[in-house]
Amino acid sequence: MVTFKLPLSMLLLFLLLNIFLCSSEVLYIPVTKDASTLEYIIEVGQRTPLIPIKLLINLGGRSLWVDCDKGYKSSTYKPAVCNSTQCTFAKSHACGDCIFKPQVQPGCSNNTCYIWGENPLINSFHDRAEIAEDVLAIGSTPGVRVTWPRFIFSCLLDQDMMRQFANGVTGVAGFGRESPVSIPNQLALDSRFTKKFGICLSSSTKSRGVIFIGSGPYYVYNPKKIDISNDILYTKLIANTRGGFVTSEEYYIQVSSIRIAGQDVPLNKTLLSINKKNGVAGTRISTATPFTILHTTIYDAFKTAFIKALPKNVTIVEPPMKQFGLCFSSKNIKSTNVGPDVPVIDFVLHKPSAFWRIYGTNSVVQVNKDVMCLAFVGQDQTWEPSIVIGGHQMEENLLIFDLVGRNIGFSSSLKLQQASCSKYDNTILG
Repeated sequence: MVTFKLPLSMLLLFLLLNIFLCSSEVLYIPVTKDASTLEYIIEVGQRTPLIPIKLLINLGGRSLWVDCDKGYKSSTYKPAVCNSTQCTFAKSHACGDCIFKPQVQPGCSNNTCYIWGENPLINSFHDRAEIAEDVLAIGSTPGVRVTWPRFIFSCLLDQDMMRQFANGVTGVAGFGRESPVSIPNQLALDSRFTKKFGICLSSSTKSRGVIFIGSGPYYVYNPKKIDISNDILYTKLIANTRGGFVTSEEYYIQVSSIRIAGQDVPLNKTLLSINKKNGVAGTRISTATPFTILHTTIYDAFKTAFIKALPKNVTIVEPPMKQFGLCFSSKNIKSTNVGPDVPVIDFVLHKPSAFWRIYGTNSVVQVNKDVMCLAFVGQDQTWEPSIVIGGHQMEENLLIFDLVGRNIGFSSSLKLQQASCSKYDNTILG
């Protein structure tokens, strides 16, 4: 046997070249916050010829689905054939023919297959979302618009599924963790990207945040270019299999306790874990919920602890305003680089030293010139997750979803670094 010894310099060059060739790219998808509904929206190009489509972001969505009832026209639309590779890949649950229209059209084809479509705003599901393929342009890498010629999505004809969408939104962008046809899982079929994505929501309705597809780095400016994916606290993604197909795509984490101003909030700890019999309780993350929802019993203790930690010269406003349960005068609240100087909130995760800290910019909302409210909502969650972390609490934070490692990562407020989700890499198109 003949062996060869490479010089150290050549070996290092080979390793560096291998890392470079195997490294992934990052796809940037701009995210808009709608001013009237507070929904988070992306815009994609679809069909031939390409037209812009606005989609609601749904973290727990199975697929990208669009309204095909109102004039879906494309020369490259191709419905999946029953029992085809596309149907199997999408894990369709049924096949059928067009029964809702006098003649076939996109969304109403013969001998095709279906998956579930969902509208998280009204907690509604539809069992006849037609599987199809078409051209999709979504996001960009630095300087380059990225297009997929045969992206699998689903078509819906039910106008009830469009309820409560922001003006101009005609579908849902599903980022579910298990579905092969969710956006991150399908994009990862391209060797340039990985099954990892980051969400960085802007707090402004005038400047866009971003979704990063890929392993990183995730760049923003402060004004220097910084990688915000470096300083991240990771915790395990928890699978909720007891809730059936309703919860299978959702992102759950373990919140073991809540602290306000460093003090534990007295809670019924059984509400913090997923019920192994029926899948209720636990903590879910949702971009379709504007403000974090807390089970009524958790909220009552949470509100009491927050009031106790407020400065004594702060006046409570009665009755509370809008959907909030606690409002107070902002007259004696100072301003800091992370928002109003109110008690910090810690969501303690898998151990006491692992916590996601929420500062004033994410814990309260200014409802008028003189009044601010605690930006959490209490409601009966008996048959739902006990905690649903909403969009306001995620804004100007980076959340990373690692689907292979089954981890979710949290930064704290980017304002601590004088950065913002809207100041992402300015070489990106769109």
